[in-house]
Amino acid sequence: MITSTSNIKIKRLVSLKRKRKLRDAEKVFLVEGLRMFREVPDGALLEVYVTQAFYDREKSLIEKKKRNSGVSMEILADTVFEYVADTKTPQGILCVARQADSGEECVSGGDNPFVLVLDNLQDPGNLGTIVRAAEAAGVTGILMSRDCVDIYNPKTIRSTMGSVFRVPFAYSDDLAGSIRKLKEKKIKCYAAHLEGACAYDKADYRGSSAVLIGNEGNGLRKEIAGCADQFVKIPMCGQVESLNAAVAASVLMFETARQRR
Repeated sequence: MITSTSNIKIKRLVSLKRKRKLRDAEKVFLVEGLRMFREVPDGALLEVYVTQAFYDREKSLIEKKKRNSGVSMEILADTVFEYVADTKTPQGILCVARQADSGEECVSGGDNPFVLVLDNLQDPGNLGTIVRAAEAAGVTGILMSRDCVDIYNPKTIRSTMGSVFRVPFAYSDDLAGSIRKLKEKKIKCYAAHLEGACAYDKADYRGSSAVLIGNEGNGLRKEIAGCADQFVKIPMCGQVESLNAAVAASVLMFETARQRR
């Protein structure tokens, strides 16, 4: 049992929790909680850390995961686990998993692709919610600008509720160039934009489509919005000028899903 927060393994876990550069350098990320532990594919599971109480309660599940993935396990004292955990009331299990950037080709592949394009999103909870909704709405892949929040941020990972392991995604160093490649594949691009003349539910998303969603405060950058084939707008009542990025993305994703049904 590890009983000291000065332990080198504990220091590394804390650094992985806090530092995107280290996560990217090692190509790993942290997964916390029982549900997320169940969701981690065996091939992606690298390390497991638990409290004694959690191990005693979930021994059969942990041992099965260990056998299937071939990883070892460390038991942490309760105070040490609380130190490395990212939640206020940790459940007692924390894992290190392998990153998986699917690549742009996987994001836009398939017979009738439905791509979600995210430009400069900054809130980890928003991104996690979007990834979860994307799976539910049948999105075939998510393409993000490099300056988007890290999808492997612990808060983002928790918000995805496991969808991060099932929805293909990729970061792009040249988002405008990536959108042009989508259009070369005959994927029509719709930008959620306040200047849209067309209501979002009047556009036709049944063919190969991409929906562009911008930054929470500023929307799409001009150069990214300019890549769209059509601007669409979500009509709103009252004095509301815009919606939360995750809400707007969900509205458009589920309209697309409705049309495709």
